Amino acid sequence: MELYTFLRHLADSWVLLALFLFFVGVFAWSWRPGSRPLHDDAGRVPFRHDDRPLLDPASEA
Repeated sequence: MELYTFLRHLADSWVLLALFLFFVGVFAWSWRPGSRPLHDDAGRVPFRHDDRPLLDPASEA
């Protein structure tokens, strides 16, 4: 069996299965019950300095 044929069969079967399981694992990890506060905090990042602009120390000099 040639190396290319072996790698092709490996990628078509086991690597595909491993990548699918990795995808399902990442999806399940991101939707776990305790992650809601983390996602809410990450969603508010652009609005943290909404009351006043962030001061740039370089412009004060």
